[in-house]
Amino acid sequence: MMFPIRCFSCGSPIGDKWDEYKSMIDSGTEPSKALDKLGITRYCCRRMFISHVDVMEDLVKFHSLYGTGV
Repeated sequence: MMFPIRCFSCGSPIGDKWDEYKSMIDSGTEPSKALDKLGITRYCCRRMFISHVDVMEDLVKFHSLYGTGV
């Protein structure tokens, strides 16, 4: 779904770093180095970035195919 605003474990705000992280990954930077550059040092916060699966585009396609699903 959408990337969370805060880490589920520690509550640290991480949502503002997602776009920059995604652009670094798309340009070929390794995830560990990208997280280091962004200053994400806690394991729980790093897990949020590495394990996130962006399925928003798939959901939008599904909604447009099948309507509101009432």
